[in-house]
Amino acid sequence: MPNQPSDAEARWNIEPVICYPVDGLPRRDMTLYTDAREGATKISETLVPARDARTFDIPAGHFFRMSCPEGPQVGDLNLWNANDLTERFYTGKTRALHGTHITKGESMWSSFPKLRPMATVTTDTLGWYGIDPYGGSVHDVIGTRCDPYTGNLLSGTHYHHCCHSNLTRALANHLGVPLNEAEPHVHDVLNVFMCTGFTRDTGQYFMKASPVRTGDYLELFAEIDLLGALSACPGGDCSAEHSSDEAQCHPLLVEVFKPREGALEGWEPPQPNGYDGTHGR
Repeated sequence: MPNQPSDAEARWNIEPVICYPVDGLPRRDMTLYTDAREGATKISETLVPARDARTFDIPAGHFFRMSCPEGPQVGDLNLWNANDLTERFYTGKTRALHGTHITKGESMWSSFPKLRPMATVTTDTLGWYGIDPYGGSVHDVIGTRCDPYTGNLLSGTHYHHCCHSNLTRALANHLGVPLNEAEPHVHDVLNVFMCTGFTRDTGQYFMKASPVRTGDYLELFAEIDLLGALSACPGGDCSAEHSSDEAQCHPLLVEVFKPREGALEGWEPPQPNGYDGTHGR
């Protein structure tokens, strides 16, 4: 390799340092959440059609479950503060804190300046999968969402049922606004059930067949009032391709559960980040 120094091997073998040790993160009371989930009552459900998206509301202190009722399917999830759409899910910081994929006990964090848990994973029936021999894992915060702009860039196509477009239509319908007003609120997603990683040789983002099967689910606790939007990806289980009408696709189901009265005694929604906002001035 050109310009390779004589001590290259020593440089390669320097041990890595974790950028953000999480010991200082506020701890969510998982035992309280587990107890509160017992006896919770389902108050709503939303069926997300294949190759489409739907919105749903989750009040603070409620649980929401995303599942595959008919067959293996991945989904792209956006979350917003229901009372302020400028506070939304922040994949980059979630990834920096928890890693490339999230599971039970880890949170979906919101954007600056609030930077607080929006939702916490309480049950993951795919938690057994871990990290496979290819470096793949499930529920990623590294993929951005399939979108028509990249499709047009790479192949000159104008595909309208990719997750970005699905989420845009769903949010526009929910807000009663034009597509171009809704689109800027659509953001990088939690890829629910999607099995992904980076290749070891080229460092490229890859996908493979999701291990999800009928009945599997991911359940989270809403830390604040949330508006959610979920797209049933046109890639189906993402075993071959996405942004296509060729893949076998299935619907996704979102269910919202309300804990019994008094079950969350002592719990409070997380406050916005305490940084003073002066930025050195």
